[in-house]
Amino acid sequence: MQQQPNVDGGPSRILVVDDDPTVAEVVAGYLDRAGYVVDRADDGPTALARAAAHRPDLVVLDLMLPGMDGLEVCRRMRGRGPVPVIMLTARGDEDDRILGLEVGADDYVTKPFSPRELVLRVESVLRRSRPATSGQRLGAAGLAVDPEARRATKNDAELALTLREFDLLAFFLRHPGRAFAREDLMREVWGWDFGDLSTVTVHVRRLRGKIEDDPARPRLIQTVWGVGYRFDPTGTQEAS
Repeated sequence: MQQQPNVDGGPSRILVVDDDPTVAEVVAGYLDRAGYVVDRADDGPTALARAAAHRPDLVVLDLMLPGMDGLEVCRRMRGRGPVPVIMLTARGDEDDRILGLEVGADDYVTKPFSPRELVLRVESVLRRSRPATSGQRLGAAGLAVDPEARRATKNDAELALTLREFDLLAFFLRHPGRAFAREDLMREVWGWDFGDLSTVTVHVRRLRGKIEDDPARPRLIQTVWGVGYRFDPTGTQEAS
């Protein structure tokens, strides 16, 4: 498997946050063997302190932590600047997974999980977070996306987008006027052939909240009933 270097060309630093020492040890071991530099923390305050001392390239974050839960840790880390986050959640807790995505997690893995799968997810998220080596700038309806700089603006104002939101906006800008099913977006935007389709709904809602003049009456990202979503740069039709 191919280890993703950081922006300086060295090994990426991963912060593993889990209060279960067995889980943390196994995950850290697999990531270490994959060539990453691994830091560990077993609670929220320690995680925030470690992240402040050595900013990670990605955080593997357990949702259920003592005291300060993973959602709050994610919020506080994101308040300091963008950092990719993979949330670890209990199987079946769909509401918790959606909450994790709502606060900005870029991916989630349900327990119990395969450590090898987690390493592959880490590689995938890090790959998406790297600036593109080449890519045409995209723009419409006052929106502009620079794939090389991983920068998006609306009317020249910076948009604070997560990795998934950025990739979704860039995809829509590349395919204006075309309707896509949620399955299509999951596969074409993030390269997944399977997964929880509600994650697409969550990211569309979050992206609408950042680019629409009135997210309650979206005009750019329109719902196509029975199909999925369509990006209309003219904003001439209303959707709900």
